[in-house]
Amino acid sequence: QVQLVESGGGLVQAGGSLRLSCAASRTIFSINAMGWYRQAPGKQRELVASITSGGSTNYADSVKGRFTISGDNAKNTVFLQMNSLKPEDIAVYYCYARDSGRYCPNYWGQGTQVTVSS
Repeated sequence: QVQLVESGGGLVQAGGSLRLSCAASRTIFSINAMGWYRQAPGKQRELVASITSGGSTNYADSVKGRFTISGDNAKNTVFLQMNSLKPEDIAVYYCYARDSGRYCPNYWGQGTQVTVSS
């Protein structure tokens, strides 16, 4: 079974930066989009950023201008550079991958905690 393995979460002061990484445990040839969701305590999971195999990116309004997604769907890797972090960015961040033809993610990472101190 394919796993998405994440790394890079942690504790940072407000205004600081973190870089999240995600890679598949083996190559998935059918992937056409990867990205990141996050879930804060007591809130629903929300899409943070995504990138397609064609390189198109999409961001939540709350992170535009601060976060940058990059990666290579063919290599099943995705990164999230997070700058100017705020306390409201505190959440568990989940990497995902989506097969071609699907509307919803069908591969998930285990989640990595991001904590921002004010």
